[in-house]
Amino acid sequence: MRPPEWLARMRLAALSFALAALSIPSIGASQPASPTPGPVPEVSPTPIVYPPAPTSTASTNYFGTVVRDPYRPLEDIDAPATKAWIASENAITHAYLDAVPARAAIGAAYRKLENVARTSPPFREGKRYIFTHNTGLQTQSVYYIRDSENGPARVFFDPNLLSKDGSIQVSSTNFSRDGSLMAYSTSTGGEDWQTWHVKVVATGRDTTDLVRWSKFSGAAWQGNLGFYYSGYDEPKAENKTLAAVGVEKVWFHRLGTPQSADRLVFASTAHPDRFVGIETTEDERYTLLDVSTEDTDDLRWKTRDAPDTAFRPLTGFKTNVSYNLIGNDGSRLYFTTNLDAPRFRLVAIDVNDPKHVVHDVVPQAADKLDSVSLIGNRFYLGYLHDSYSRTVVATTTGRRIATLALPGLGSGGIPFAKREDRIAYYGFTSYAIPYRVYRFDTKTMATTIYSRPHVDFDSDDYVTDQVFATSKDGTKVPVFVTHRKGLVLDGTAPTLMYGYGGFDVSETPYYSTDRALWLKMGGVYADVVLRGGGDFGEAWHDAGRLEKKQNVFDDFTAAGEMLIARKFTSTPRLAIDGGSNGGLLVGAVLTQHPNLFGAAIAEQGVLDMLRYHLYTVGKAWIPEYGDADANAEQFNFLYAYSPLHNVRPGTAYPPTLITTADHDDRVLPAHSFKFAAALQAAQAGSAPILLRVQTNEGHFSGLTTDESIALYSDFYAFLVKSLQFTPDLK
Repeated sequence: MRPPEWLARMRLAALSFALAALSIPSIGASQPASPTPGPVPEVSPTPIVYPPAPTSTASTNYFGTVVRDPYRPLEDIDAPATKAWIASENAITHAYLDAVPARAAIGAAYRKLENVARTSPPFREGKRYIFTHNTGLQTQSVYYIRDSENGPARVFFDPNLLSKDGSIQVSSTNFSRDGSLMAYSTSTGGEDWQTWHVKVVATGRDTTDLVRWSKFSGAAWQGNLGFYYSGYDEPKAENKTLAAVGVEKVWFHRLGTPQSADRLVFASTAHPDRFVGIETTEDERYTLLDVSTEDTDDLRWKTRDAPDTAFRPLTGFKTNVSYNLIGNDGSRLYFTTNLDAPRFRLVAIDVNDPKHVVHDVVPQAADKLDSVSLIGNRFYLGYLHDSYSRTVVATTTGRRIATLALPGLGSGGIPFAKREDRIAYYGFTSYAIPYRVYRFDTKTMATTIYSRPHVDFDSDDYVTDQVFATSKDGTKVPVFVTHRKGLVLDGTAPTLMYGYGGFDVSETPYYSTDRALWLKMGGVYADVVLRGGGDFGEAWHDAGRLEKKQNVFDDFTAAGEMLIARKFTSTPRLAIDGGSNGGLLVGAVLTQHPNLFGAAIAEQGVLDMLRYHLYTVGKAWIPEYGDADANAEQFNFLYAYSPLHNVRPGTAYPPTLITTADHDDRVLPAHSFKFAAALQAAQAGSAPILLRVQTNEGHFSGLTTDESIALYSDFYAFLVKSLQFTPDLK
């Protein structure tokens, strides 16, 4: 699961559920066929009294189909009526969850698992080595410096001192090539908006430099003169956090000057739906400008000292083709790309070649090439084999040298370091293996453990198997299933099934405190590798987006049915969870198959598929989802699965927890508000439909440690009550 957070407890609503249900109209007209309702666990003896949501008679005509939108007033999240409704919803949710007897013990168990010292892989910047360390319950890890790899460490930067309440957090860091300066960005309350600062590494003190209204950006240094960054003009809306963004631009900030003097390098005025960014090669010889959509990169290049007007085309704009810079040997630039290689390949392009011919270095393989690093004269290529990691070592001519031995089925194993370094570090993790750091000698290829957390969690007590479900169209869908050894397959195990399925994001194994807690509680954790992700290359991604998005929901449904058929669990004990695009997944599968699950958690989901592109950065997702306003065919398939528009009055839905955050400037909170209101009005059974809204959190970022503990206390209290089991919290 991914962390949202909560508001303070407030007063309960006094109006009846019956009144709310009778007074609120159904969502749409001429809607798709209704799913078949079925039995769900009755976890509350009487229906919860929900507050009536603000409504209106708003509607939109989409190519002759009039769709009513009664909860559109909730899109005005700052309106007094919306705020009052949120307060009442939060009060109901916290009263319900606080009453679960196991909640306090769950929180104590989470705190114990989280209170573990952990260290990041060190990395060299200039002559110094930098790493982060967390003593256990610190909200943010502290930055340390060593003057040599094994020298004494001293604190360089403690982000926990940025604010008393922990609401200001570091979101990105980039060092100048000589390691003397660090640009770091902060965000407030977890929002995507970034503010850039510059710190002198030798002293740990900040300069006077300050850059605001940056978003989705790193800092690309040009010597010690300054850095390139991406951002937007300051929003004109009153609520600047949640304002829709305009045209993304790239500026150059010269150190010691005010932001008002920053040089505009490029603005995507001709294509306001595209992202823009700049990166430089490690030797800073070349500067690359990337104009991109979700899955397409148009690269332009110039030499370091050439003017901004000197950017020249390198690749051109080709739909569904992406490039990722790996490094360079002089004018020969190395990229991974899916050009004529849907599972990606490693290529070289010479910028001095007027035709910019693409040369194979490592051709496409049977597995998806996921990441590459270049250290010395060797490439370290990370492949995904059925969505878990394999690492291959090759020369710069592409000759395969070796395969690194990894600890098991998991994620990681790609060493990262500067090109001239001999020693590199990498991490490895899996569902039951906490993140370990390994030291790697690039000449001898010797590997030793550098650090491992000492968690009160015995990995040897658990097993992860990869099984496969068969989707509706016959596609084999991998599912990682993790549980305590010796599990009896009798259908009684509480099971949490997670998925994402979109935006070319791979679903690989990793450890987290919340997953470990669920396993210790006696739960089964099932992670589904859905189409729409990047696990098997572009064809796998394409099979789960636009008009094929329904495949993702069918894959997830098939995984649930498989877990039940193989008696890992049963419907009353099967819960589903997903966040963001995964929240869309949960919303769609919940409304299509309300009788298949015992509980559902939809975290900060994209749930109104007809209007998502009108909010914040939603226009950037059109290549993934489509546009209901611009295309009749796309309206039809979006309308067919949009969770908000497929809520059916009179249906018995399982216990459902919907979460969102007041600073979520990626997926507007109104998605969750509208969906919760619709489900509450439609609910025919007595199972709760709960909305949990938290302050000072963005899109799964910005929580303090205590807020995270409160979050998972609520999540698992909800699941314990909904799935009706007694957790093992020893």
